[in-house]
Amino acid sequence: MDDAVLLERKGHVAIVRLNREESRNALQPAVKAGLQTHIPAVMADPAVRAVVITGTGKAFCAGGDIRDMQERGGPAIRARLQRSHSWTQKLLAGEKPVIAAVNGAAAGAGLSLAMMCDIIIASDKAFFRAGFPGIGAVPDLGLALTLPRAIGQARARDLLLTNRRVEPQEALSMGLISRIAPDGAVLDEAVKLAEELAEGPAVSLGLTKTMLNMAYQQIDDFLAFEAMAQAIAFDSKEFAEGVAAFLEKRKPRFPEV
Repeated sequence: MDDAVLLERKGHVAIVRLNREESRNALQPAVKAGLQTHIPAVMADPAVRAVVITGTGKAFCAGGDIRDMQERGGPAIRARLQRSHSWTQKLLAGEKPVIAAVNGAAAGAGLSLAMMCDIIIASDKAFFRAGFPGIGAVPDLGLALTLPRAIGQARARDLLLTNRRVEPQEALSMGLISRIAPDGAVLDEAVKLAEELAEGPAVSLGLTKTMLNMAYQQIDDFLAFEAMAQAIAFDSKEFAEGVAAFLEKRKPRFPEV
């Protein structure tokens, strides 16, 4: 894991920072291992009353590591995604307020990570993109559940099917994010808000989140299907072409089914 994900404590606030600037904080194995370690720990720590998630450099999280996705075989893919589901469930079902400080691009699984949070504060230089259609994959880490809940089915279908880029002002108007901060100030604003929440009534805030999260009561069944669907997608010729096109920096030529 080394320093792929950094954990900082500021009073009762925990700051979880993806720290792979050279890869735009893509979810490389070390980053996923760091999230799997730190997220359950801070969500279970009674001294932590609010959590901030952000990225190092100019990206929040560019999504999955495409080179790491070249492994084929359904069982291996499902097992890998199920490991990520262990911390996904902690964020989705946890009672502590979680704020995403989106300092740059949030694409693919990076968008999924942002959508797991209760409040999203985005830099005015950030942007959002589903990412998955571009490589022939399906949305994962709960995105097909969290995105429609946040912005509605029509807008979610638009973003998940077209893979178009969403700038901060549009993201704010559609309810994808909560606030916009000047570039360079997004983390400070997120930490300030987290400190305010950490001083609030932990019991009532936790119960409020529990009520809001009751829509996720079938989350285990949803994530199980998601893992199966992604395994099928990763074994397809479309995905092989999508990965090759990404690595070769060209437009994919998806084969006929």
